[in-house]
Amino acid sequence: MAKKLIGSAIIGQSGGPTSVINASILGAIKKALEAEEITRVYGASNGIIGVLNDELYDLNLEDKNELELLRYTPASALGSCRHKLHDDDDYEYKRILEVFKKYNVRYFFYCGGNDSMDTCNKISKYCIKNGYECRVMGIPKTIDNDLYCTDHCPGFASAAKYIATSIMEISLDTRVYDYGNISIVEIMGRNAGWLAASAALSNINGMGADLIYLPEVPFDLEKFIDDVNDIYEAKGKVIVAVSEGIKDKDGKYISEYNNSKKEKDKFGHIQMGGLAQYLANAVKLRTGAKIRGIELSLLQRCAAHLASKTDYDEAYLAGKAAVENAIEGISDKMVAFKCSRGKNVSDYKCEIELIPLENVANYEKLVPQEWINKEGNNVTKDFINYVLPLIQGETELPKENGLPRFARLKKIIVK
Repeated sequence: MAKKLIGSAIIGQSGGPTSVINASILGAIKKALEAEEITRVYGASNGIIGVLNDELYDLNLEDKNELELLRYTPASALGSCRHKLHDDDDYEYKRILEVFKKYNVRYFFYCGGNDSMDTCNKISKYCIKNGYECRVMGIPKTIDNDLYCTDHCPGFASAAKYIATSIMEISLDTRVYDYGNISIVEIMGRNAGWLAASAALSNINGMGADLIYLPEVPFDLEKFIDDVNDIYEAKGKVIVAVSEGIKDKDGKYISEYNNSKKEKDKFGHIQMGGLAQYLANAVKLRTGAKIRGIELSLLQRCAAHLASKTDYDEAYLAGKAAVENAIEGISDKMVAFKCSRGKNVSDYKCEIELIPLENVANYEKLVPQEWINKEGNNVTKDFINYVLPLIQGETELPKENGLPRFARLKKIIVK
């Protein structure tokens, strides 16, 4: 066992929120508050930005009942950011180390996706280089499910459940009329199509997507229109699920066809959106059918009312495991899931494993090609078998005045 390391801890959140990201930090906060090795527990206001600005919340002063409500509260309770640490000089790293030393921070837990794991990795390496002992652990989070070396990511399953349910509801709605119509549903997912593929779950109960398009397969607009038109002529009703990140054979995002001057974030990622309407207009020109372009947008990642209990439980477990392992002397790792599946949903088992941060940072996990049909417009049963166990179970979301009762943290800034 490693030597006992005494000091405070900082817990932060980064990137796009999910409906279960606060369950992860609850697991981390509760374990940190219980640990005798951790003298104080701080929350970083807006992720690494809060560390750089020396804006930390004293989580020891929070009401324990409010903290418990984090389990079912969506979005990032501590605030999030999309900040890329500057590598051209070490000013920001020096500042982070300065704040760590000021509060005797010996534990740093960061909950996020690919870019966040990169931040963790760089901070850990900088602390080691400068002889400052601080145990750094990454807690996975992303609805995109594209983190490398883990079976799946907390947040993905709940978003998948919301998407599949929404597709079923859209399908029922469009079938009430006696005339033909086409609905094109735009789903999040820049380079990985896990979320859009989840629309296939809607077909288990016989009311779902006819066509599904993922970024893993080059998108051909003319073939797409032909696919839609063939089903429209045969059935009169068509539901299409399409990932926002589909690209043509040259790697250009189809969403850029309509606007080549889209803004980029600090990581160089093009801002998505508008794809469903663009495709709807293209199909309407060919078919003349009544068409709706539907963008699920933020609803996919914040719909706590329709979340997966399995997702919540695993998210909490990930945060708790990060702190437990750090206390035991482990650092520079991301908590990951190692899972097994059988013939039945009940055969599903999930265990924690730890992955070196450098193996995770900036790598993307894509939907396997063998899980996509040969036509490139749907997924196979293997994908259904993969995702179905993850969406099981209903949450016990507390209510007040007939509405969800979410956590209301005091967020007392450390002086």
